[in-house]
Amino acid sequence: MRALPCALLALLSTAAGAASITTIPDEAVTQAIALRDAALKDKQAYEILESLTTEIGPRLAGSENDQKARDWAVARFKALGFDKVWSEPVTYPKWVRRSESAALVSPFAQKLAVTALGYSPGTPKGGITAPLVMFNSLDALKAARPEDVKGKIVFVSARMQAHKDGHDYGIGSPIRSRGPAIAAELGAAAFVLRSAGTDSHRLPHTGVTSWKPDGKRIPAAAVSNPDADLIEQALRRGQPVQLKLQLDCGMDGEYTGANVIADITGSEKPDEVVILGGHLDSWDLGTGAIDDGAGVAIGMSVGAMIGRLPQAPKRTIRVVAFANEEAGLYGGKAYAAAHKHEVAQHILGSESDFGSDRIWRLQASVKPEALPAIDRMMQVLAPLGVERGMGRGNGGPDLSPIHAEGMAALSLTNDGTRYFDYHHTADDTLDKVDPEQLAQNVAVYVTWAYMAAQADGDFGSAPGAFKQAEE
Repeated sequence: MRALPCALLALLSTAAGAASITTIPDEAVTQAIALRDAALKDKQAYEILESLTTEIGPRLAGSENDQKARDWAVARFKALGFDKVWSEPVTYPKWVRRSESAALVSPFAQKLAVTALGYSPGTPKGGITAPLVMFNSLDALKAARPEDVKGKIVFVSARMQAHKDGHDYGIGSPIRSRGPAIAAELGAAAFVLRSAGTDSHRLPHTGVTSWKPDGKRIPAAAVSNPDADLIEQALRRGQPVQLKLQLDCGMDGEYTGANVIADITGSEKPDEVVILGGHLDSWDLGTGAIDDGAGVAIGMSVGAMIGRLPQAPKRTIRVVAFANEEAGLYGGKAYAAAHKHEVAQHILGSESDFGSDRIWRLQASVKPEALPAIDRMMQVLAPLGVERGMGRGNGGPDLSPIHAEGMAALSLTNDGTRYFDYHHTADDTLDKVDPEQLAQNVAVYVTWAYMAAQADGDFGSAPGAFKQAEE
């Protein structure tokens, strides 16, 4: 979306009345600039992230660290000066990982770096040893004949490439999430994919897989990119290749966690909220620094900066540490269900969940009359290297469910060139976070959040407001 021409602004003013145009007061712009510049020098977000990754570490949903992380978040929100902190329950299936291994057994013996996929069942005791059948894409697997797959281990080997906007995740993610169920329907004994990642490290990428409620489930895992290359090299020799897969993992009933929510209460319109945050859970291989400890730290830091101002903004700043995003957006869906009757009071929202490298693009889903306010935000964000995107915003993963209910939303795109090198791996650790780039993220979020909180007028949130546009 581009800045509105003056003629169109005049038309909007004439047709709907000048009062319907959402604007940002000059004094709010001045304060936003000061916040932006202070954020670039502030180390608070990095210190918060260091605390989370050091004191808690991996935060697999439903694990022992799940409760520890929620306790940490409550204490941290309070210490940062948020005046209202509470939790809302989120219930979801509990999945556990105990051990995993894989190896080529013929015609060559080679150990493989492997990780089970979330919601995968385990293998029988002693594992599964079976011939491999390879497919180069999800479509190729869909087109397979059952007789070519039955009793075999399906291997899908599509490679992702690095891009600034990370769009090749649209290749890897569907293979991981949908491939196992398709292979199961064809009679496969197990499923293995080339990791949904762009690195060349011998570290596999985990992630969730999806099953039909009454469908067959088979063991499902990912191998690292170098090991996927190794499998392909073995297959190219024209001899049958057998793989042994051992997974000790599976479902363990239900678990009730929680979204942790904190407010800096608005001074004039406390019932209207500007919402941001990240998801508190992470996969268990690394310490969840980029996915998504950084998002939680950014949200906490933004709220704390605004909370330290002599005068609170007109509207409430709300930060949410969402539960169990990784295995199905459970926290985001629970938040939307609990607050959809308040969607009109959710003025504008955006979640940080694409790492912490520099934000370079902003996309917005707002009413036409609010586009001048977005243009004003862009003027303040431009020195940070942020450009206006032509697409629509959905608020990020955990805020997309309440956006679907009608909340106006932004999508802020980080430079994702290296994100999928580390995503869902043991390499997702604090050293991958650049403090200066993290500070730029905070500067971007504090800018738009403060300006939205001070806006004269709204951004179009209302029940069903953006349904037609999204369709």
